[in-house]
Amino acid sequence: MTGIITESLVDGYFTGRSLTTLGRDLRSGRTTSAALVEHALQSIARIDPIVNAFVSVSADAACAAARVADAELESGLDRGPLHGIPVAIKDIIDIVGQVTSYGSDARPSHPATADADCIATLRAAGAVIIGKTVLHEFAYGATGDRSAHGPSRNPHDPGRISGGSSGGSAVAVAAGMVPLAIGTDTAGSVRVPAALCGVVGFKPAFDAISTRGVFPLAPTLDHVGLFARSVGDAATAYRILAHTDTDSDAVRSPLSPAAWIEPEALGPVDPRVADRAIAAVRAAGISATSVDLRRGRGALFELFTTLQASEVYAVHAEARETYDDTVDPSVLARIDRGAEIPAWRYIHAGTERTRFTREIECLLERFDVLMLPTAGTVATRLGESHPDIDGTPYEVRAALLALTSPWNLTGSPALTIPVGAVEGLPTGLQLVCAPGRESALWELAGQIEAAIAATPYPRRLTCDN
Repeated sequence: MTGIITESLVDGYFTGRSLTTLGRDLRSGRTTSAALVEHALQSIARIDPIVNAFVSVSADAACAAARVADAELESGLDRGPLHGIPVAIKDIIDIVGQVTSYGSDARPSHPATADADCIATLRAAGAVIIGKTVLHEFAYGATGDRSAHGPSRNPHDPGRISGGSSGGSAVAVAAGMVPLAIGTDTAGSVRVPAALCGVVGFKPAFDAISTRGVFPLAPTLDHVGLFARSVGDAATAYRILAHTDTDSDAVRSPLSPAAWIEPEALGPVDPRVADRAIAAVRAAGISATSVDLRRGRGALFELFTTLQASEVYAVHAEARETYDDTVDPSVLARIDRGAEIPAWRYIHAGTERTRFTREIECLLERFDVLMLPTAGTVATRLGESHPDIDGTPYEVRAALLALTSPWNLTGSPALTIPVGAVEGLPTGLQLVCAPGRESALWELAGQIEAAIAATPYPRRLTCDN
């Protein structure tokens, strides 16, 4: 398809509607949960054939849950900000009675016997599960275009990747089909698609949101995260999912000190992407101290890859012999690489990980927030394996994950917010803090979001696919 993707085509009902606005309308009687679910279903029916965000839609179950939510509100039972709100779930997270596919045809298809912990939390908060979203097979990829259910497509240009592995969840929010979606993040699988699709994505501290009932990728690196359309919505959803009413530490006044991590030391970065991130920080009047982590370019990403690949193979080793005819060849090749890593390298990488974590802990004793671009490039074309960055081709995985994966090593909370566009495609700024210092993260991110609100990136884009 060649043409212009207009706002009416890619913008669903929830575009421009915050959780606060939706909640106010619900409680005033201007809308109902049943109406919100119907809006979500209509938006999905219209937009999903273009962007392929959803594996399945639970229309009957969602309508039934919405009726319960409406009856509870009418009776005076208010479960909080997510009461009656439609939410989409990455199809690697168990929902009772539904098959979890992991984006693959390779594993047995048995309905889950229980909800994952994060699903149980959402239900207790009154949220309505609307459907399950597309992911890169086994969550093992940064592009989102290798799945048994086809590629999830960027709503700003369906000929380009959504990012992965939680691409479908990012697309569902970016296209306004739902106001909130859940994903997982092992190397950047929430933050990368959020940045490429132009929404907010948050990876909390390690184990802040339970991973029980989530199929593992690399267990010591896995996090449950979320997508929203604003910093405020992300903060609200996080506090509910993490069972915390407030952050544990107040923001220092009048402005939290911040550090700018020089991204070129970590991996390839398009200078235009870095410029958008720096411009957003300056627009908010934030003064940031430049910090160079003083490691060889790509060294941290190599360290991360050793740990991830070893753990991924351990997860899949017993079932590996059944995969040959069903798993995407690129995913299978990456799984098999993990078998080639000797134990001493994994142990050595663990030691280096501890050293790096302590280095970041010391840095975060000096600064409330670390800032850097989220991904080194904008969304690449579907199937593009070596995008050109500033005149040099790079392997797409490194281009997308080199700036996000360090914070899975440390388990640090990390947030991405949209900060503009390069050639009409969204870019993101990443903010990192110490566990328990999330209030500083929300504060600075909110300042930046407010500063750039008057100059959003274009929504009318030419696309080829």
